[in-house]
Amino acid sequence: MTARPDASTNALLDFSGLPRFDAITPSDVQPAIDLLLANNRALVERLTSDEVAATWSTFAAPLADEIEQLSRAWGVVGHLHSVNDIPEWREAYNGMLPEVSRFFAELGQNLKLFAKYKAMRESAEYATLTPAQRKIVDNEIRDFRLSGAELPEDQKPRFQAISEELASLSAKFSENLLDATNAFAQFVTDEAKLAGIPDDVRQAAREAAEKDGKPGWKFTLHMPSYLPVMQYAEDRELRATMYRAYATRAAEFGPTELDNTPLITKILELRQEEARMLGYGNFAEVSLVPKMAESVPQVLAFLRDLATKAKPFAEKDIAELRAFAKEELKLDTLEPWDVGFASEKLLQARYAFSEQEVKRYFTEDKVLGGLFRVVETLFGVRLKADSAPVWHEDVRFFRIETPDGALIGQFYIDLYARETKRGGAWMDEAITRRRVVGGIQTPIAYINCNFSRPVGDKPATFSHDDVITLFHETGHGLHHLLTQVDELGVSGIHGVEWDAVELPSQFMENYCWEWDVVREMTAHVDTGEPLPRELFDKMIAAKNFQSGMQTVRQLEFSLFDILLHSDFDPAGSASVLDLLNKVRKEVAVVVPPEWHRFPNSFSHIFAGGYGAGYFSYKWAEVLSADCYAAFEEADNPFDPTTGRRFLQEIIAAGGARPALENFRAFRGRDPEVDALLRHSGMIPA
Repeated sequence: MTARPDASTNALLDFSGLPRFDAITPSDVQPAIDLLLANNRALVERLTSDEVAATWSTFAAPLADEIEQLSRAWGVVGHLHSVNDIPEWREAYNGMLPEVSRFFAELGQNLKLFAKYKAMRESAEYATLTPAQRKIVDNEIRDFRLSGAELPEDQKPRFQAISEELASLSAKFSENLLDATNAFAQFVTDEAKLAGIPDDVRQAAREAAEKDGKPGWKFTLHMPSYLPVMQYAEDRELRATMYRAYATRAAEFGPTELDNTPLITKILELRQEEARMLGYGNFAEVSLVPKMAESVPQVLAFLRDLATKAKPFAEKDIAELRAFAKEELKLDTLEPWDVGFASEKLLQARYAFSEQEVKRYFTEDKVLGGLFRVVETLFGVRLKADSAPVWHEDVRFFRIETPDGALIGQFYIDLYARETKRGGAWMDEAITRRRVVGGIQTPIAYINCNFSRPVGDKPATFSHDDVITLFHETGHGLHHLLTQVDELGVSGIHGVEWDAVELPSQFMENYCWEWDVVREMTAHVDTGEPLPRELFDKMIAAKNFQSGMQTVRQLEFSLFDILLHSDFDPAGSASVLDLLNKVRKEVAVVVPPEWHRFPNSFSHIFAGGYGAGYFSYKWAEVLSADCYAAFEEADNPFDPTTGRRFLQEIIAAGGARPALENFRAFRGRDPEVDALLRHSGMIPA
């Protein structure tokens, strides 16, 4: 008989402190998760017996304790699957994903659990609970209904099977996209073809080719390699080749096993079936139940109103770009693979600076120092380097303290792109703040990006867009780390409506445009000089360059997503691409070629939790711009009174009360769209 694993034999079961990334192995996953699942099932069995009273201390608290251990352990496995996607970790994650999905589906359909929560809400105790505890009980009842708890018994197995299959399909979608991204490489041996490409990108491409034992330069579809080619390469053929490869990832043009097309159809069919089983007309209606937005018509009206305001600006942007490309670049037709290149040339011509020139000033340590100063000044905390076991040598670890040195939380930063790391940037939680026996469990976050790593003996340099991304993800991190809520279910980002969760992240982006902040977080990679004021003024002048085009692009994605999940029949005659083309006719000003397969890489909605929720970015942008306007009205981006109120009413409040109430408590009124339009240059400042 095999001995039961414990923290001494399986590092994944050690909940005494930080995750033990130096000791956790793929072989730990199955025995640890199996044990935690068994423990959870046994506890659920005990807590649902008639002998256990439906009170906070006897029922809700012990259940949260047990589920937290499973969530923490599985969170570490999911994190390693994202940042170290080697075959062993992929196999370990996928091997247990159906089991974990099955457990949570079982949990969501357990009528006895549901009855206990309903009994809590109807009990005399409910009125004596804290607001946070009452919110958790209310959320649980809502989530049980969304998990199929009220379905007839004969339908529950099917609902559970759908949940499991959707989890597996999402994981497969993400893996296919990563594998398809990694499968492509463009080797260039003729140096003349590299004209325009910045030196640091060339050097990185040379090193990549050498690593493969090949001559010349190697370019890939990972952002630090792909974007500079599209932006700076004068060779039109090279841009076209890279664009086509990027646009057709995980589609029918490559290996059948990496084609996401059948997965998209299946995901949509299953989401629709799930929604109908729950008594909703479509999946979008289900998605909106826990969000701020109240209905599909409200979301569509919001997006279309913004589109009406933004499209004239977008049309002006593209007309100017076409005219410039024709006159100055001798391009009679502006192809999609020319847009990034021509835009950069127009930016340089109009504002006399280049993104690449700016990038030379944003060196890694200065950027982190500047970011930390903003956080410290705004929220009255201190950030310090700290040490912890990490999953890769590139990862850095920090702590947040009160001014008198008490620990508030800690976070990992993993900045550079790697072949084994999923694309994009994201924040995730390792440990959530909560009250435990002996005091407060301090929160821990992961902040992940995909920036260029240092080349040679020079520090890493970041584009201004990279800096904005880092501030954005840190905003999510602060939402998680600076919470003052002590109950797990509504602490940090838990329980926060999805369309409000982007508020703190987008709010932080504003500080990347404040001169006092930028000056302090720049030092030229060669000279150490800070960014000149003249160059910053040019960046400000160019801030809303093509903001119309950028806005309608986001609205295209948002409309496509909400219509796909509300007004599209996956079994009908029209295809997903037909719907996308219809949306593009309504809002887009740049229409990609017919062979472009954007949906196949739209991992936000098919693998990232944003299904029928991509509008949240724009929705939250309205909220964040309006919040930042409060600092503008105080005539100080670091106004201490406004900063304290923002921390207290928005950041620290977590999900303990509705997001709209948080907003009203801070702003004293409902959100208004004017600040966003002003910040985007669409109404006068």
